[in-house]
Amino acid sequence: MPALICGSLAFDTITTFPGRFAEQILPEQVHILNVSFLVPTLRREWGGCAGNIAYNLHLLGGRAVVLGALGVDGGEYLERLRSWGADTSLVWRDPELHTAQCHITTDRDNNQITAFHPGAMSHAHKIAVPARAERADLAIGIVAPDGRDAMWQHASQMHAAGIPFVFDPGQQLPQFDGSEHRALLGMASWLALNDYEARLLEERTGETVQAMSRRSNLKGVVVTLAADGCELWTHGERAHVAGVAARRVVDPTGCGDAFRAGLLYGLERGWELPRCLVLANRIGAVKVASRGPQNHRLDGVFDGL
Repeated sequence: MPALICGSLAFDTITTFPGRFAEQILPEQVHILNVSFLVPTLRREWGGCAGNIAYNLHLLGGRAVVLGALGVDGGEYLERLRSWGADTSLVWRDPELHTAQCHITTDRDNNQITAFHPGAMSHAHKIAVPARAERADLAIGIVAPDGRDAMWQHASQMHAAGIPFVFDPGQQLPQFDGSEHRALLGMASWLALNDYEARLLEERTGETVQAMSRRSNLKGVVVTLAADGCELWTHGERAHVAGVAARRVVDPTGCGDAFRAGLLYGLERGWELPRCLVLANRIGAVKVASRGPQNHRLDGVFDGL
């Protein structure tokens, strides 16, 4: 059965500055900052959380129903999604705005300057999660980073439709206050965060991760720890799932989305959470060895599972 993936669809424009930002920016002159960086390399990548998760789910042999927004320039991305067999019936095409775009410039010390244009993503709330009677085949879902209103509405609509879902606030976590986060936690079936986001969510809600995992509706809280794997919290108890060493470290962009695709794949098939997380860690390790969020392959990730 397919998984409903609610989240952003975006283009990532990635450039490299061969010098150091620190050598170009004078701290005593930041009040009149006016700088230009020559960037001899440029790549344009397919991105966005929903697109990245759907890509990895496709590689695993899963099925995705994508709910997200594309702009007037999103025709190629729409065809790309369809080429994987993804269901795009819930993708919004904005007639005026451009697709969300992230412009990232990295210097030789791996410092980054990023500009994000939300574009059509800011209208993602115009798409509704279908009622259970309309799409009884949706076994599971995820609310990944997207427009703020879209995340709130899609979580509420999935909860109302009885679709169990993973709540993955990601970089949009600061957009919600403590009471809103507590309400969202009350709707989700699973929670996925990295370790920084976990600390921030604890601060916002006044609840520890351990306490969150004791909520009767939450079947598990997953906290990723980069190369160290992840923590799994269930009913107040912590377990550690070891990380997987990457062949090489090339580009972390999209690793979290790859991880969540593995989690979704296992949950939809009724796997126990530790087994899901073993797969998820393997996929993250494969992704980090490849440049861009949608260029890797997943050979051998099921070995021994």
